[in-house]
Amino acid sequence: MCELLGITSRDKLYANDLLTEFFGHSDQQPDGWGLAILDSAEKEIHKEPITAARSRRLKEILSNKIYTGRTIAHIRKATIGSIDEYNTHPFRGQDITGRTWTLVHNGTIFEASQLHKYVYYQQGFTDSERILLYIIDKVNKYINLDADLTDVNIRISLIEKLILDIVPGNKLNLLIDDGEHLYVHKNEAGTLFTNEEDGRTILSTKPLSKGSWNELPENRLIVYKDGDVIYEGKRHDHSYSHDEERMKHLYMEYAGL
Repeated sequence: MCELLGITSRDKLYANDLLTEFFGHSDQQPDGWGLAILDSAEKEIHKEPITAARSRRLKEILSNKIYTGRTIAHIRKATIGSIDEYNTHPFRGQDITGRTWTLVHNGTIFEASQLHKYVYYQQGFTDSERILLYIIDKVNKYINLDADLTDVNIRISLIEKLILDIVPGNKLNLLIDDGEHLYVHKNEAGTLFTNEEDGRTILSTKPLSKGSWNELPENRLIVYKDGDVIYEGKRHDHSYSHDEERMKHLYMEYAGL
């Protein structure tokens, strides 16, 4: 199981301790690490297909003080896709208006015919990258149909629809940043928690040591801006439960066995 970390805050907060503890879980998620500090001047994504604990690059990044109000991070345990940089999260792309979308995913796609065609466009081999390509493709189509996606309510409605389209039968724990808002969805119990204070929310696959942590509501889209919830969707019925036989079948199918 991969792990996700998200920070959304009204004011920038000192994030080194959070990031150090999160990346300290890499002994259990050894196949890559990624960090997107989305409100920095560079808005760069840092990622490597190695264990975070062995990364000199990550050690150098964390040796500097990091103050941020919008950050997402990921540590990977590979299921679909080899261990290389193209398969390492976060994934990023731009729609036709120039809006940048950044995504991290904890989960597995078993059934989603909507994503099949993106195999021919992706750089890597992960189902996670295909989710981002699907979202950007649909955003572009809506824009071409004169939908006003500068209106955040229309944008939220579209992202919610796309998640509902692909969630049946799949594990879909997502953090998606659109340059302003953080879209969050999970559909497996016990796999995403929040630590919330006034104007600040930290999200983590596993509760971290500081603060009070509560489980994120399941089976719905939740959208944050500057640390506060601005939208919580209706609950759907597509909960995911781990099935070892389905996972084995998917591995064999991927390996061509």
